[in-house]
Amino acid sequence: MTESAAPVPPDHLLGVYTRTPLNFERGEGVHLYTTDGEQYLDCLAGIAVNALGHANPKLVQVLKDQAEKLWHVSNIFTIPGQEALAKRLTDATFADVVFFTNSGTEAVECAIKTARKYHWAKGDAERVDIIGFDGSFHGRSLAAVNASGNASYLEGFGPRMPGFLQLPFGDMDALRAAVGPTTAAIIIEPVQGEGGARSLSSEALRDLRTICDEAGALLIYDEIQCGLSRTGKLFAYEWADGAEPDIMCIAKALGGGFPVGACLATAEAGSGMAFGSHGSTYGGNPLAMAVGLAAFEELTRPELLAHVRDVAGYFVQQLEGLKDRYPDVVLDIRGKGLLIGIKLATPNREFMQHARDQHLLVAGGGDNCVRLLPPLIITTEEASDAIARLERACQAAQAHAKAAA
Repeated sequence: MTESAAPVPPDHLLGVYTRTPLNFERGEGVHLYTTDGEQYLDCLAGIAVNALGHANPKLVQVLKDQAEKLWHVSNIFTIPGQEALAKRLTDATFADVVFFTNSGTEAVECAIKTARKYHWAKGDAERVDIIGFDGSFHGRSLAAVNASGNASYLEGFGPRMPGFLQLPFGDMDALRAAVGPTTAAIIIEPVQGEGGARSLSSEALRDLRTICDEAGALLIYDEIQCGLSRTGKLFAYEWADGAEPDIMCIAKALGGGFPVGACLATAEAGSGMAFGSHGSTYGGNPLAMAVGLAAFEELTRPELLAHVRDVAGYFVQQLEGLKDRYPDVVLDIRGKGLLIGIKLATPNREFMQHARDQHLLVAGGGDNCVRLLPPLIITTEEASDAIARLERACQAAQAHAKAAA
């Protein structure tokens, strides 16, 4: 077919996004500025990506320095930055080995392949099933959407792939019943992002570890959104002693806005991934590794982790006040650290617009939530500003509901 019957969009972009008509030309810290010079308070942070704020001077300088030396050589050659960042990551976590990617989706793909290849190498080729949970989001590739708990992402892309099943989030009884001799791994976000900022308890995280150990299955944590200090610990699984995974996917904050992801694993879990079993052209290139090292150094500072816990406590306290004052708008406060969910009585898409009218950027979420995902450097004063804008958004939501009635 050479002639298109469909209209060509004026921007010549594939129409997979419904974009907000805001055009930002620069950012500084927790603020973004439009081409018209209007300032917005950013509690979206590129969907938890710009964890160190916009135009972070340390990351900018590292990027400039590396850009003048070497960008890309491919994984045919040794890349010292990979070895340095892998050492930092493994020293700080359960993991022994790392594979670098460009995105969270790629990290999830690597994790799924690693889990299945592990069992295949052990002579258990029938262990292919990946158990996920409702409300989960693991990326947009075919394997990642099959692992995710949102059926709408599969519409139009053919039948569901075999070897993937979803269970109710946090239902340990259903999980125990589902795990069997064909289970390769369980994949879960310790704190769901898109699913509505639902957080697993420490007890549930430890139960996951026990269930996997008893069944001989691997445990995969997707900490792409909740990891790298967003919950007030470097990784969310650290809130539960004895709940370490076998494999973990990270991205987003790892590059502070530069595309970097990684799949971490124990040496045992990664033992099936022999020469030629996986690869990436761009993953772990010198430019990404330079930025990733600088970002990781900042994200692991004890002062930053303490700051996240303090500001998160302030946010939750103030948001509970909003819930008390606007019970017809705010139903519940969820999440952990600075991954905060606000469950609403009014449509969340409308509320996001009310927030934008107050020059406040927030993210959407499942279960009629909006998410607050501010840069981790946000101050208490800036958090107070965000609360004031949210209060005005609540007032606008009330007025809109009354007018509609």
